[in-house]
Amino acid sequence: MKSARLSLLLAVVLVLPLTSVAAQADPPQGPVFSGGAAQPVFDPADVVRESLWVRAPVDSDHDGADDEVHVEVVRPRATEQGLRVPVVYQASPYYAGGNEITNHDVDVELYVPERGRPMPQISWRYEEYLVSRGFAVVYAESLGSGASTGCPTTGGENETIGARSVVDWLNGRAAARDESGAPAVADWTTGKTAMMGVSYNGTLPNAVATTGVEGLETIVPIAAISSWYDYYREDGAVVAPGGYQGEDADVLAEYVYTRADREICRPVIEGLAAEQDRVTGDYSAFWDERNYLNDVGDVRASVLAVHGLNDWNVTTSQVAKWYEALRAHGVERKIWLHQAGHADPYSLRRDAWLVTLNRWFSHYLYGVPNGIQYEPKATIQREDMSWTDEWDWPAPAARDATVHPGTGGELDLRGHHGRPRIERLTDDATKTIEQLAGQPDSPHRLSYTTDAARRPVRLSGTPVVDLAISFDRPAANVTGVLVDRAPDGTAHIITRGWTDPQNRRHPARTLPIRPGVPYRVSFELQPKDYVLPAGHRLEFMLASSDHDFTLRPPPGTELAIDLTRTSVTLPVVGGKAGLRNAF
Repeated sequence: MKSARLSLLLAVVLVLPLTSVAAQADPPQGPVFSGGAAQPVFDPADVVRESLWVRAPVDSDHDGADDEVHVEVVRPRATEQGLRVPVVYQASPYYAGGNEITNHDVDVELYVPERGRPMPQISWRYEEYLVSRGFAVVYAESLGSGASTGCPTTGGENETIGARSVVDWLNGRAAARDESGAPAVADWTTGKTAMMGVSYNGTLPNAVATTGVEGLETIVPIAAISSWYDYYREDGAVVAPGGYQGEDADVLAEYVYTRADREICRPVIEGLAAEQDRVTGDYSAFWDERNYLNDVGDVRASVLAVHGLNDWNVTTSQVAKWYEALRAHGVERKIWLHQAGHADPYSLRRDAWLVTLNRWFSHYLYGVPNGIQYEPKATIQREDMSWTDEWDWPAPAARDATVHPGTGGELDLRGHHGRPRIERLTDDATKTIEQLAGQPDSPHRLSYTTDAARRPVRLSGTPVVDLAISFDRPAANVTGVLVDRAPDGTAHIITRGWTDPQNRRHPARTLPIRPGVPYRVSFELQPKDYVLPAGHRLEFMLASSDHDFTLRPPPGTELAIDLTRTSVTLPVVGGKAGLRNAF
């Protein structure tokens, strides 16, 4: 470890002679490294571009032939003279654009249980940066999109196989052809491959990494999904990614279904619509196939995970659960958390991000001993837009502190005992959570607030809500919210979460609700890293439907909670003592 750290302090230029070809001044014989990072010594305009099709061992469109993945390769011209380079690979269903789609109606009553086109040249903002530093860039169109065959299945196993096949081809284990049908081999690469992308393009690296495919050395999933169930469902509740109310697995598949044959995948997409189950919202075999957390034990690649702390499209639970599972299995990892939403850090802190990315790829693809694996694992952007490095995330000093709501609207560390203390709210899905938080009083939510903080309070991790709750109808949404209440009374939503009380035992099992009967319901809010400023109050708000995320049944359902058996557990740096000292 000492020698690795020392290497970070030395401004050493390392030239790697990767071939036996005589040294050339232009282009350079091999990549050049300084300070542990690759330098821009190749002309990014002097490249070889190839359009190929890689055979994937799956027939998802049921046409009797293996699916083919359309691939575009961009590599330095020097690879024609014998230079072999590693690859940064992005798989995507979006290169061909998307179709006009109609989302599902969400203004519905809740369920009560009874007993192809021409392709432009693919490009990427990272292409010039990477190619100039001695990395090839490979693009692949996900199955069912663009010039690939097969069918889109929104995270299904076939998509993983299709994306993995490109890594296999880069390592000589899969066949490919060019447009004329002639075999194409990747004899210009070392086989060492990274996968990287944002959103769906970042989700496919997670999926492929769980196969343990040889040659995939590292992945950089940005704003990526680790479980598709948690994207379209939440603890039994049918929810939507922020800004896309009514979207579901079938809708997204229809959007990216851009291959030329517009009919062959119709039965597959109809199957998605049937199996996804927008009625009960239960976890099922359909969703289990799309849960990459199941196979984290097979991940061999290192992981540089990136996510926005204010991402309400792909919520923070996706990266938090993924990162925790990686830690539990001893996977080499690092995490970047920023204050934006569903975004690429290239647009937020470009220079520092590119340095980190460069050093990460230089180490894991070229073997440069720059010590990045020994550095603090977490880089976090704070609310004032400053950045800090920490040894891991959530903050190692975070501990659980449980607070309790009281009949006077207070929220404090004292538990309440004795006879039940019941407070009620009435659902109105036409009101947004922001509207409810902004009102001084409302029959459609309950709120409980701490005293003003005497010093800043940092939350780092996943809050958990425990309720003793009853309903006057056999179905209801439940939404929990943490709010930062400023001294002037304005509200900022810190985090929120949702549950279907019919799934109070397990997301895979719907149990009836008997009106008037109290139930214990526990659920998580979205993970967060947030500093409540001094002078601000921390507020817990309980509502039923969330206009922007849950289904929207007609107004009127009444929820009643027993305050003596209700609590919120917060991940506070300093734990209970830190919270007591702050308030």
